[in-house]
Amino acid sequence: METKMNELLSDLVVFYHKLQNFHWYVKGHTFFVAHAKLEEYYDMVNGHVDEVAEAMLMCNLKPVSTISQFTAHSKIKEAPSEFVGAPVVWSEVLADFKYLLESAKGVKEEADNAGNFLVSTKMDDLIGDYSKAIWMLSQSLD
Repeated sequence: METKMNELLSDLVVFYHKLQNFHWYVKGHTFFVAHAKLEEYYDMVNGHVDEVAEAMLMCNLKPVSTISQFTAHSKIKEAPSEFVGAPVVWSEVLADFKYLLESAKGVKEEADNAGNFLVSTKMDDLIGDYSKAIWMLSQSLD
């Protein structure tokens, strides 16, 4: 479970920064809406970073904690530091939320199998947040 949780933690840290990057560099006629929504998302993900790391510590697991460890363990790729339109942003953010949803489900499955209800419950919260984000983004991209 420690490996999967560290992968999720790393993905969350990289995704947080990716969202912040998009927040700074989004452009186009929907700038104001996109700018605000991206901030909402990175605030949510920042909370998830802390929740995952603290759950690991409560279970006597060791969360990775350095930038080099996060980038080495993350499957989510950083966004380039250049201006990009909202449709591209939302497409990437949607794909990343879908990936995070599957990752959280994988951690939950391992936690359930180990009888670790603390981690399982935390994953339920993440699964709910990512499912809602996926639904809302999917509705906006049709």
